[in-house]
Amino acid sequence: MTGRIQRFDALDNFRDYGDYASAAGRRIAGGRLFRSAHHARASDADLARLAELGLAAVVDLRRPGERRNQPSRRPPGFAATIIESNHDDGREAPHLTFLKTADLTVDSGRRFMTGTYRGLPFEPAHLDLFARYFAALAEADGPVLIHCAAGKDRTGLLAALTHHLLGVHRDDMVEDYLLTNAAVDLAGRAPGIARQLEAMSGRPPAHDAVVAFLGVEPAYLETALTEIAARHGSIDAYLESLGVDAARRDRIHERLAA
Repeated sequence: MTGRIQRFDALDNFRDYGDYASAAGRRIAGGRLFRSAHHARASDADLARLAELGLAAVVDLRRPGERRNQPSRRPPGFAATIIESNHDDGREAPHLTFLKTADLTVDSGRRFMTGTYRGLPFEPAHLDLFARYFAALAEADGPVLIHCAAGKDRTGLLAALTHHLLGVHRDDMVEDYLLTNAAVDLAGRAPGIARQLEAMSGRPPAHDAVVAFLGVEPAYLETALTEIAARHGSIDAYLESLGVDAARRDRIHERLAA
């Protein structure tokens, strides 16, 4: 499973989330579905590797302010369709507000993340971006890459919804989601993040709290999927609300079949 993780110089959490067995004996092709963190620090060598993927579309799930603060680097002549949202409520990203103002403990971080995932599928920008992403999966002539800031929460939910649509077993879906914890050196990165948080808030966070906040847990994803089913009746009904009708579902299966 960790063979899915692709190491770049300065492009974090880059993975292929295809190449899984799916429903009715089908298999999703590898090299068609990619996910990552943001691309603002990508090296020239990273950009050359991205160019080699032949991406047809890139879905940037970040807020406008996040994109302004960390603009993506692109390979020369990059021709992929960029899908992003201009929906801007003028607020700071909720995770930044939390990190600046809350006492960061393992328990408070988990409570924050659980609450975040409960609302994540229903934010207006995400409804727009998710719908456009599934349209791109059905129509784009080439691989699609999705990313947010860290490539773990917004990206993780959208990858999981894709796996559900394609009939990937729930165990494989969750295992793929949890690969963030292997793809990112959480313990090694925590001290630098802790220093940044202390500079922002004046309070030194505990190391284990920072590690927990940087990673993912099965309960977060389950919270989002449970809330989707509670509000829409099923995950399939939620996907239908995003424009994934039977014809589009079949087209996505066809396009991504190995």
